[in-house]
Amino acid sequence: MILDVGPILRGEISKMSIDYALEPEPMPDVVFSDTATVQGVLTDDAGYMRLSLCATVPYETECARCLSPVKGTFSIRFDRTAVTEGTLSEKELEENADEYVIIKNRSLDVDEQLREALILSIPMRFLCSEDCPGLCPKCGKPLREGKCGCPEKDPDPRWDALRKFRTE
Repeated sequence: MILDVGPILRGEISKMSIDYALEPEPMPDVVFSDTATVQGVLTDDAGYMRLSLCATVPYETECARCLSPVKGTFSIRFDRTAVTEGTLSEKELEENADEYVIIKNRSLDVDEQLREALILSIPMRFLCSEDCPGLCPKCGKPLREGKCGCPEKDPDPRWDALRKFRTE
């Protein structure tokens, strides 16, 4: 979404509320069941402009241990200093890319930076619960449903020759 920040630049207002929907970037193994809700504010305090946003997106995926469905919402904070184009040098912008958003022609567009922040902040794997025991490595039964009956340890085949003497 492109925000017209002209009223703030002209000094007509000192605070602008932001509320819109953002289409998140598709990710492997994670389905975003709806658009991200972006809410926040752009404030001007004597020429120092600060953008503070919160993006919340519902997701559906699988537990990394037991493969059961996991649903939830993921939220991130997005805080940046807003500067007009030409205020900072290219070198300053490159060194501090995660600290600034650029206002071009009285317009502010942070969608790409916000999508990138969502992708970088979302966990690599999700769990149905912190103490999820996972699946049995032999039969694949979810261990949260109880023991499966598989032996807990397989005998080491390197000891088979000695095991014959023991049984005789």
